[in-house]
Amino acid sequence: MEKKLDFTELLKGAIDTGLKNFPSLVGAVALWLVTIWIPYLNVGTTIAIITLPAALSRGKVISPVEIFDEKYRKFMGEFFLVTGLRSIILVPAYFFMIIPGIIMQIAYCLSTLLVVDKGKGASEALQLSNKLTHGNKLTIFLAQLILGAVFVVVFLLANWIHTVLGIIILILFIPIILGLMAHIYGALAADVKEE
Repeated sequence: MEKKLDFTELLKGAIDTGLKNFPSLVGAVALWLVTIWIPYLNVGTTIAIITLPAALSRGKVISPVEIFDEKYRKFMGEFFLVTGLRSIILVPAYFFMIIPGIIMQIAYCLSTLLVVDKGKGASEALQLSNKLTHGNKLTIFLAQLILGAVFVVVFLLANWIHTVLGIIILILFIPIILGLMAHIYGALAADVKEE
């Protein structure tokens, strides 16, 4: 059965999840930045940062050191494969007046999370992500658009007052975007079986 996302719940869930995990997410990003220069480890921590919404979707507060879990390096090949396949699809889609690219990007937004969190293969994750987001693309787009517009306005105002204030707004906004993806993923993919 197709699940429907509620726009108001989506925004509220994004803010709640982002703020609840704010210290942990800032810590995880700081650890990622400190270790980005270490070969092999940096691939696992980058995969972890990108797929943190899967962990956040379970409603618990994450640990910043979770990005060092070996499970993220375990899916390195599948991560690169799904990222490459998604790019091969999205680049031509954006050439058709941008709108098809936006639609396809939303359709495949859960694919990386499905690979790392549920152990799906790359092509299966792309198909499943498209199926899970079916009927919810407009809601997802509007939530991203509203949060993005609010961020741009607040960031520009804060940056106009002082650059440091703009940086603080940027740091505050990243957990909310991760919270939005976590809420979308939790609502749509909770029933997907792990492999």
